[in-house]
Amino acid sequence: MTTYLGIDTSTTATKAVLVDGNGVVLGVGKAEYGYDTPRPGWSEQDPDLWWDGTIAAIRDAVELSGVDPLSIDAVGITGQMHGLVALDASDRPVRPAILWNDQRTATQCEDIRRRVGRDRLIEITGNDALTGFTAPKILWIRDEEPEIYARITAILLPKDYVRLRLTGEHAVDRAGASGTLLFNLDQRDWSDEIIDSLGLPRDWFPQTFEGTDITGYVTEEAALRIGLRPGTPVVGGGGDQAANGVGTGAVEPGTIAVSLGTSGVVFAPTDRPVVDSDGRLHSFCHAVPGLWHQMGVMLSAAGSLRWFRDTIAPDVSFADLSLEAGTVAPGSDGLLFLPYLTGERTPHPDPEARGAFVGLTVRHTRSHMARAVMEGVAFGLRDSLEIIKEQSAVREIRVAGGGADSVVWLQILADVFGEPIRTVDVPESAAFGAALLAAVGVGAYRTVGDAVAATIRTGDRYEPGPEASRYEDAYLIYKRLYPALRDISHELGSIERTPTRQG
Repeated sequence: MTTYLGIDTSTTATKAVLVDGNGVVLGVGKAEYGYDTPRPGWSEQDPDLWWDGTIAAIRDAVELSGVDPLSIDAVGITGQMHGLVALDASDRPVRPAILWNDQRTATQCEDIRRRVGRDRLIEITGNDALTGFTAPKILWIRDEEPEIYARITAILLPKDYVRLRLTGEHAVDRAGASGTLLFNLDQRDWSDEIIDSLGLPRDWFPQTFEGTDITGYVTEEAALRIGLRPGTPVVGGGGDQAANGVGTGAVEPGTIAVSLGTSGVVFAPTDRPVVDSDGRLHSFCHAVPGLWHQMGVMLSAAGSLRWFRDTIAPDVSFADLSLEAGTVAPGSDGLLFLPYLTGERTPHPDPEARGAFVGLTVRHTRSHMARAVMEGVAFGLRDSLEIIKEQSAVREIRVAGGGADSVVWLQILADVFGEPIRTVDVPESAAFGAALLAAVGVGAYRTVGDAVAATIRTGDRYEPGPEASRYEDAYLIYKRLYPALRDISHELGSIERTPTRQG
């Protein structure tokens, strides 16, 4: 029996999925960990958490599946995008990784726009300079930690640190690399113009690969730690959203993937680089060779509901909280939630944006607040969908991620979008997509499209309900909240708070 392994190095856990040649999931393993917020707006993580999590998650998946790990044919890698792993000459991290949701680099973003020119930057990379991307993080270390900067000899993304530990190779997939703000989107490789303009050493950046290319082989040392067969091929894979696109079947224009995870993403494949000149959407390479994608991102989607549960109802399960929300009528009796708990990216690239409940009265209960959180996230995702509709056709919307476990939330999404949506019947869709890329990489399927057609099964379909029209007025009010609260949010953002640890 052929078996493929997908590894997803996410922000709060590493997941491992074992898939057979027919796309049947044989086992899923998971290892959780936290991340640090040493100052307001900062987000850091020890890279060795990912490696330890990889070992634990694979062992868990193997144990649950009964698969002989020596029989695994190939490994695909995916994970959180944009994070900065800076390595020294011994391939050890010189400091904790700075993560995708870190907001400290506003000054460096302005520096990048000044050095390159904003229009030229968007033309080359497909993106404006935002605090989440990798390039401003490198400049921040240069500006604020020069002694640490002097020790850097290589730059990797989080999942590619796992690749390094597996194979001993410095490599990055093109979907992930295109999220660094150092990549030429059209040429699908590093931009010498951008790198030179920022004064960075070109040799810091590894060779790039398509998502189905073999990037290395499991070393003897890694094999002993994990139990895999030495020499097992490891393919390029992709950033988490590109791999999720594969895992949900969004591998052709018109099929839209909505990820309702810690962050929220609306993902639209394109057959050419399509760049939003206003910088509202991200444009990246797809993990599928020869494809690109546009993407709208909100930083706190299911993460908003997790914050609400942990803060307001820590003893209540997500399932029960969802049922509570389902008892409240659409519109939450005039209560709105602004889901900018960690700043925002689309359509407001503002690290100082803040969350808010607006319209609270004594009539509102925890159930109202839970539903308002779900509706606020749906409104935020609709912001991205509306911009995508301006530039690309939408034929089908597929939803995955932890939030998709809630039928209440799925119906809210269909009602707010005003479009039918489908679930995808696969656990851990990003890791599943990485496993499919591995299968293509070793020749089990001719193309990614063939692999998707043979293995991915869509689930339930949710149509906009009879009360969907009630959301139109609420959405128009929601869109006015960010401009109305922007100045106040920025003033509040200047107030220091106690450092915390997440997770």
